[in-house]
This record gives sequence, structure tokens and C-alpha cells, in this order.
Amino acid sequence: MVRVTDIDSQPPAQEVLDRVGPRLRALRRARQTTLAQLSAATGISVSTLSRLESGGRRPTLELLLPLARAHQVTLDELVDAPATGDPRIHPRPTVRDGVVFVPMTRRPGGPRAYKMVYPAATPACAPQCPPDQRVHEGYEWLYVLSGRLRLVLGEHDLVLGPGEAAEFDTRTPHWFGNPDPAPLELLSLFGPQGERMHVRARPATAGGPGGS
Repeated sequence: MVRVTDIDSQPPAQEVLDRVGPRLRALRRARQTTLAQLSAATGISVSTLSRLESGGRRPTLELLLPLARAHQVTLDELVDAPATGDPRIHPRPTVRDGVVFVPMTRRPGGPRAYKMVYPAATPACAPQCPPDQRVHEGYEWLYVLSGRLRLVLGEHDLVLGPGEAAEFDTRTPHWFGNPDPAPLELLSLFGPQGERMHVRARPATAGGPGGS
């Protein structure tokens, strides 16, 4: 079923603008970024950022564009704007234990895909601390977009960088998180019933078909 938002049912522009401040604050805190750090990344003064979050400064396009880039979200996501005739159903991110989860799939059952954004590491996630591993049914595939991922899988303790991937049976004791003082972004494909990712094409190897 295609859902198109009725324009008459959309909130007025002022109501959308009033929600921008709290949303900016929630995004910044989810990434554990200070106002000073955000100011350095955007070129917007700390006082202006503070007033934006508190509602004391009206958000403008000149301010929102660099903030959207810094938070790595679209402008619509930043202001939480309602859809205007767009038939697509946009997933809503959730925050759990400081980690932002953006669902990439909506169908019930089967493999599920997420983009996950981890805030900077806390002392509890430091590399020298042995994490609590867990086990459950399923199969998981992880791909690092930016930052570094620490993956503890059974007796193995690995660190993956951008462009690296890992896959494992989640019945193996495991834990993964961010070991660094910088945000981590990754893609996760999880099959709750043990479904695996199927690779349809593989690179040719030397001596094999297509090899030299």
C-alpha cells in the first residue's frame, strides 16, 4: 500500500521549526559531541549553536546545511519535516545505549539491515577492558563505513577499519563496539534465523577462471 501524506494534515511551518532545536540537541548528544567540537566542524559559533538548540535562534538554511553535513543526515531528517507527496516510507532512527540505529529494511522476518552510528568510546569500551560477550540465534555481517570497530569473537579480538567487513554465527560468544575517541559508523545485516548473505559474484583468482 502506498502512503502519501495529506498536505492539509501536515503541521504548520512554525511547529516544524520549533522542533528543530530539541532535535539538534538530541543528535549532538547521541554522538557525544560538545558544542565546541560542533562549532569547529561547522564554523558556527558556540553561542549560536546553543541558541539554536534552546530555541532562542531561528534556524535558517545557512545554519542547517553545515549542521546536516556534520551530523551526516539529510536536511529533511535534521528538521524532521513531514513528507510532501513522497510515496516512500522513511524509516525513523532510534537511539539505544547511545548508539543510533537507522533501519534500512521494513519487511517482517528475514534478514534485517541497519546503519549504526556509535558515539566516541567511553572508558567502559576501552580496548584493555574485556567486554561481556553474548550469544543468540542468528547470523551477522558487519561493514565499517568510518571509524574503527572492535570485534571480540570467541577467543579472537579484532579491530576493523573503513572498508573492512566481518561475518559470524551469533551463537559464537561475541561483542562489538567503538574503541576510539571518534564516532564509528557501520552497516549491519542480521539474519535472526541464521540466514546468510549470498555473494553472486566473486573476484577471479590466479590460475582459476579469468586468472592468469
